[in-house]
Amino acid sequence: MSVARVMMSTTTTIGGGASSSLLFKAAAASPFFKPRSVSLCFNNNTKLVSKKRGFACSALYRPHVEIKEEGQPETLDYRVFFVDNSGKKVSPWHDIPLHVGDGAFNFIVEIPKESSAKMEVATDEIFTPIKQDTKKGKLRYYPYNINWNYGLLPQTWEDPSFANPEVDGAFGDNDPVDVVEIGESRGNVGQLMKVKPLGCLAMIDEGELDWKVIAISLDDPRASLVNDVDDVEKHFPGTLTAIRDWFRDYKIPDGKPANNFGLGNKAANKDYALKVITETNESWAKLVKRSTPAGELSLV
Repeated sequence: MSVARVMMSTTTTIGGGASSSLLFKAAAASPFFKPRSVSLCFNNNTKLVSKKRGFACSALYRPHVEIKEEGQPETLDYRVFFVDNSGKKVSPWHDIPLHVGDGAFNFIVEIPKESSAKMEVATDEIFTPIKQDTKKGKLRYYPYNINWNYGLLPQTWEDPSFANPEVDGAFGDNDPVDVVEIGESRGNVGQLMKVKPLGCLAMIDEGELDWKVIAISLDDPRASLVNDVDDVEKHFPGTLTAIRDWFRDYKIPDGKPANNFGLGNKAANKDYALKVITETNESWAKLVKRSTPAGELSLV
């Protein structure tokens, strides 16, 4: 890839692999990794790429995209854009494929574990970059750190016109499906991980259904040990309860009521999570085909 195409911003290829592990360990002190020296990396074709000033690189799953930061982190104008290998902006929500084969899915990190800035894909902005959420013109933070990597499944959408009969008739929250990734490594904003679903929680947030798919990165040392929700309790004891309680209670410090959960207040199994992913992927397909009204959502 030509360095000239990346332009002057912090640009990171997204994914994992042996060449990336040291970079991401070095980045662990901050979700906004900004190396200042020249770095070298390999692209998908193992071609050596020189990156000058503030670039970091790593192996990539699919497709070949990089992130390009604009503005300064923790400011109102900060955006994390995704660009393809020609330098063209693409949408992490619409253009990153959901499926990567063998029952695995692409997962995009919005909020790295052990951080509190409420980062999210801006579904109403062109190219849907990641930004920090705001309320009344002020940047939003969780009242305490989230303990897992948190983000979205691309090419999914929770349809706000669909009342789910299995979850008290709750309507979708008009966002992509959320993922809670329980692996040991701390991700970075905009990082693409290859994950496998293990289960899901049906969170009801102010009357809206907000699925939380529980997953693990295939690069995690314990990934082979967990294949369904019961395995999570065995190999990550207490994690399912901790995830549920965290999302139940995080609004309470702001004076809001606790969130509720459907499906018996328990995490559903992997098959159910796959069903949720399939249904929300179908809803997304209808959205981008414009057979479902998009409202203020960006389809670019």
